[in-house]
Amino acid sequence: MPNPKRRHSQQRSAKRRTHYKATAETFSADKLTGESHLRHRAHWSEGKLVYRGRVVIEKAADASNNEPTA
Repeated sequence: MPNPKRRHSQQRSAKRRTHYKATAETFSADKLTGESHLRHRAHWSEGKLVYRGRVVIEKAADASNNEPTA
């Protein structure tokens, strides 16, 4: 029965065993706005951070815009 003369490296074994392949990213439609976004990620929509159809953070208005100019 044949046996290897030298030990194979861990990298060589890992290359042989790998099953990773490049896949296209999956997009979903937002429940509130219907906007498409990456799945399982929060996204900005109309100044609000939305995740799973819920508003997580609302962007505050800039304080510099509210100050009167002299």
